[in-house]
Amino acid sequence: MYVDNVKSQMRKGMLEYCIMLLLHKEPAYASDIIQKLKEAKLIVVEGTLYPLLTRLKNDDLLSYEWVESTLGPPRKYYTLTEKGEEFLCELENSWRELNETVTHIANK
Repeated sequence: MYVDNVKSQMRKGMLEYCIMLLLHKEPAYASDIIQKLKEAKLIVVEGTLYPLLTRLKNDDLLSYEWVESTLGPPRKYYTLTEKGEEFLCELENSWRELNETVTHIANK
């Protein structure tokens, strides 16, 4: 169905922004990111998340640190870099502008 395709594309467009918002608050392990996105009703699977995290790291927007775990192997915790924080500010501005535009059109 066409609506499902549009919804899927909208979610993909928001995923990067949502991940960066989560990491702005605190460093996170990949499964924690998935859980927080699920709680927000943005369903993401590992096969989608890991390539995105790798791309963001390669773009110097994220870094990671290995942290020992008492429950198993060390875990990779992601955090925003300084460049990532700056990029997030740009995304926030773009989101505000887009939201204002949509609200304006919807209310006309």
